[in-house]
Amino acid sequence: MSTASPATQALKRAGVAFRPIEYDYVAGQDRIGLHAAEAIGAEPGRVLKTLMVEIDGKPACAVIPSDRTLSMKKVAAAFGAKSAQMMPPDKAERLTGFHTGGISPFGQKRRAPLAFEAGALSVPEIVLNGGRRGLMVALAPADALAVAGAQAADLCAERG
Repeated sequence: MSTASPATQALKRAGVAFRPIEYDYVAGQDRIGLHAAEAIGAEPGRVLKTLMVEIDGKPACAVIPSDRTLSMKKVAAAFGAKSAQMMPPDKAERLTGFHTGGISPFGQKRRAPLAFEAGALSVPEIVLNGGRRGLMVALAPADALAVAGAQAADLCAERG
């Protein structure tokens, strides 16, 4: 299977080192990020999920650890908005050019403001979706932020 996707092409164009990781994607999973972490044998906190949201009705992208939950209040604050909500999956697919379960912060069809959970960036390597179901990419957090044009922010709900 080819590891070429708009996301991996964006990483190559940026000249950053990354490692593609393929796994058997199983459709219908509730927690795709956790499934991916288990399938590739990585800690769920290092495997980040890409979530498309709407802030004051405009698109944005939040990247958080697969074992954490997004706080809409914190997302709104991170982007300087009054409100935030999850974007409907069909709208996220049209906007990004990726299928749900394969949305990457890299190489999206239409760029949206992007933030990574700051607490997830203290490790030497993070794993994110590579732009296709069953394809992940591992890279340095600083490279991920630079290529995505993202900010680091507090985005996750408190663990309970």
